[in-house]
Amino acid sequence: MRLELSHIRRPETEFAKVFQPADLPAGDEEYRVTAPVDLRMVIHKDHDRFRLVGTVKTALELACSRCLEPFVLPVDREFDLRYLPHGAAEPEEDADEEAEVEEDDVAMTFYHDEQIDLSELLREQFYLTLPMKPLCSDGCRGICPQCGTNRNTAPCDCHPQWEDPRMAGLKTLLKRAAEGTEGTD
Repeated sequence: MRLELSHIRRPETEFAKVFQPADLPAGDEEYRVTAPVDLRMVIHKDHDRFRLVGTVKTALELACSRCLEPFVLPVDREFDLRYLPHGAAEPEEDADEEAEVEEDDVAMTFYHDEQIDLSELLREQFYLTLPMKPLCSDGCRGICPQCGTNRNTAPCDCHPQWEDPRMAGLKTLLKRAAEGTEGTD
C-alpha cells in the first residue's frame, strides 16, 4: 500500500481509494478494522515537498476497558500532513540547546524512495482516533471484581466490602475502645 510520488505531476491531485480490512497489514494492534477504509485526500505538490489533506472513514472494533466486551467505534477523521524527502531535515545548529517544537513540525514526516506508506498513514490516524479509555457505553457497569460477572448482562449478588488497609490501626483502636466502654455500662 504505497503512494508513488513520481506519478504525481500536477500541483494538486485528488486521490480516493477504498481498502478492505484484509488489505491492511495485520499486527498486534489494540483494534481490529471491521469495515472498508475510505481514504480521500488532495495531494499538494511543491517540488519535492508534499502536503496530504483528507479524511479517513471506517469502523474499528475495540475491547471495552470496563467489561472487556467488543464494541464498534466509528472513525471519521480529518488529517493534514506534510512530507519531505528523507534527509531534508535542517541540521541542528547546537544539539545542546533546547529546540522549540513548532505546530508544523508535529504534522511533518519524511518519505523514502519517492513513496509514502499509506498503511502507516492509516495506522497513525486510527491510533489518534482511539480514546484513552475505550468504553462500550458511558453507563457501562463493568465486571464484578469478586465473581467476574459482567454486570451489564447479569445481576451480581456480591456485596463488595473494601477496607482501606491504612486505616487498620485506627479500626483496631476503635474496636478496643468500644470493648472497654461496653463493660463500664
